Amino acid sequence: MKISNFSKTAFYAFLLSGNFVFFTAVAQTQLENPALKIYRATPAKINDLVNTKLDVRFNYAKHYLYGKEWVTLKPHFYPTDSLTLDAKGMDINQISIVKNGKNVPLKFLYDSLKLRINLDKKYSSAENYTVYLSYTAKPDQLKAMGSAAISDAKGLYFINSDGADKTKPIQIWTQGETESSSAWFPTIDHPSQKTLEEISMTVPSKYVTLSNGKLVSQKPAGNGLRTDTWKMDKPHSPYLFMMAVGDFKIYKDKW
Repeated sequence: MKISNFSKTAFYAFLLSGNFVFFTAVAQTQLENPALKIYRATPAKINDLVNTKLDVRFNYAKHYLYGKEWVTLKPHFYPTDSLTLDAKGMDINQISIVKNGKNVPLKFLYDSLKLRINLDKKYSSAENYTVYLSYTAKPDQLKAMGSAAISDAKGLYFINSDGADKTKPIQIWTQGETESSSAWFPTIDHPSQKTLEEISMTVPSKYVTLSNGKLVSQKPAGNGLRTDTWKMDKPHSPYLFMMAVGDFKIYKDKW
């Protein structure tokens, strides 16, 4: 049987219209999903993290962290003379640019969530610069909403710090996912950022510390304290920064 050109045209038109209806229905279903209506953009990159060095101590009674930070950055693409860091609910004591081993004070604005820092000059993407910060983190005073999986966003947790509950160990630990590390150290708190890491923790000598990377040194700090330094030489997101302090047991093995 011979099929006319008209019949062929009608048949193809039917197929095309059927596909159009199908794709339209799929697209309509996707648009009706509320989650798909939210535009999830990657945060703009003005500066890139390069290295983060922290020196921290803890006030067990007040649930404070006293921190010193040296953060090295570089402009992502365009030259810039400013830096914005996430820093939630902190007391900011000092911010300086490190020049020839000296700290030169910088001007900054702080609204309890963001630090907006005026750099000493305009830097190009080929230049690294290091900013020094002295601060106090107060995670228990921070009012921050968590997610369905993580009920709050304090970042830093003091567990039974006064030892009153004999059924619980005395511990300190962190949980930074996805943007809660900035509750205990200033940073560009986005998973798209990557940085090297060095953390020095001064703690009671009876406790064991844990962090990222390798334990590179342990030194007496006087008054029954010890300073442990951990170093991670693989770039990683700020939310992966981790600390734990407690009466842990150490088991060693080799293979």
